[in-house]
Parts: sequence; structure tokens; C-alpha cells
Amino acid sequence: MARTRKRRMMNQINVVPYIDVTLVLLVIFMVTAPMTNPGVVDLPSVGQSLQQMAAPIVVTVKKNGDTEIDGESLPLDQMLAKVKSQLDEESRSVVVAADEKTEYGEMVKVMDLLKQANIEKVGLLLTSR
Repeated sequence: MARTRKRRMMNQINVVPYIDVTLVLLVIFMVTAPMTNPGVVDLPSVGQSLQQMAAPIVVTVKKNGDTEIDGESLPLDQMLAKVKSQLDEESRSVVVAADEKTEYGEMVKVMDLLKQANIEKVGLLLTSR
């Protein structure tokens, strides 16, 4: 009669391979860590003031197509001359403002005129009244 031996279930986990992998990774990190170049951060110094941007030139387009700068109503050619003279003094941007009742075509005329005059910083502003 042959005896059959019952196999017991192994209830322990073999951790040796995990330790081997962990040690290899540790060695890799220890060798490569001195090779990395840490980034340089330029921190601001104390007492350094921020340069304020100049307020933009606001060109308001009215419902009938007239333009207005600083409360002064001007035709398109005079408006362009005034914007250019104010831009020559300092680096500023131009904002084209209109209310919701102004036709889109009137705003496009003003923006096209500014674009033809090589004014690059142009923004839009919609006001509701």
C-alpha cells in the first residue's frame, strides 16, 4: 500500500525577491542622484517694486458709428491720429468699447483702421447700459 502524502499549503510569502529589487533600485537612485542638476530659482529681492502697466486707451464706438476718446467725440481719422500720438508717448494698449446696441460692423471698421495703422495690442470691451 502506497501512502499518499498530503501537501501542505505554504502560508508564508517569500520576500527575498522584493528585497533584491528594492536594493537594486536604492543603488540606482544613489548613483544617479548626484548627477541631476537642480534647477535655479530666481527669487525677487526685498524692496523691488513692480512696474505698473499704463492704462489702456479706450476708444468707445457709439450706436451711430461715432468714436469717442476721453469723453471727446471724434471722427475716425482724428481718432486714429489721437490714438497714434498717445501710443508714441508710451507703450500702451488700445481697447475698443461698445454697448450691446452698437452694430458689429461699426466695431469692425474701428478695429480694421487700427490694424491698418499697425497697432498690435487691441482688445474688445462690451458694456451694458
